[in-house]
Amino acid sequence: MNEAGPDTRAPIAEAASARRGLRAVPLRLLIPNLITLFALGLGLTSIRLAMEGSIEWAVSAIAAAAVLDGLDGRIARALKGTSRFGAELDSLADFVDFGVAPALVLYVADLHAAKSFGWVAALVFAMACALRLARFNVMIDEDQPAWRKIFFVGMPAPAGAIVGLLPIYVHSAFDLGQPTPQLAVVESLYVLAVALLMSSRVPHFSGKTIGRVPREYVSVVLVGVAAALLILFNFPMQALVAVTLVYLASIPVAVRRYRALDRMKP
Repeated sequence: MNEAGPDTRAPIAEAASARRGLRAVPLRLLIPNLITLFALGLGLTSIRLAMEGSIEWAVSAIAAAAVLDGLDGRIARALKGTSRFGAELDSLADFVDFGVAPALVLYVADLHAAKSFGWVAALVFAMACALRLARFNVMIDEDQPAWRKIFFVGMPAPAGAIVGLLPIYVHSAFDLGQPTPQLAVVESLYVLAVALLMSSRVPHFSGKTIGRVPREYVSVVLVGVAAALLILFNFPMQALVAVTLVYLASIPVAVRRYRALDRMKP
């Protein structure tokens, strides 16, 4: 007579059911997150480069992370791969890339000459970036008029990093040598001003609405982009100084435009 042994079919059935419950993740969801992680790696690498004394390479790594940060969202929307997970990952990476990394690079390069005051300026810069990103995440779920999509509330984190690093660009572009304590104090005040712009509600133009180029201007845009890239590769620090000054000059224009549109709202 056969005796009934232990029933092994139930665990197998449960394992098969669990496997059926796991859905494959489409590649289009992974690509934007991989770009975000690569940008995060660049931000962390910039800290190492600054500690090793390669300040210009550290700045280049942060600038490259800013470029990737502008691409990952566009690629996610183009691939229809946006997700809440991707948005949270992007915010965490942005805090490291554009808050922690620039603050440490600034302190190692210039602000250390101001001692404790320079360190406080670096800390406030990183904190302001965290506040800026937290407010951005909260405002995503708010209903806003369509015209406000062309503006950021407060200086965006990538722009804050690029603008905040201006003292390093100036030192490298004009070969000013080691910063003096007096100059480091002035640079610390500038970094605090940038931190204030990030944490404030001052409107800034958003580049997210730039997506299409009129057909008749395609050739002009291509030549302009090629010329800009050549200038950036040959004179990187001078080009970053120019970009920063142009961006700072655009802030009053953005404020006037925002107020004009706000007065016209129904």
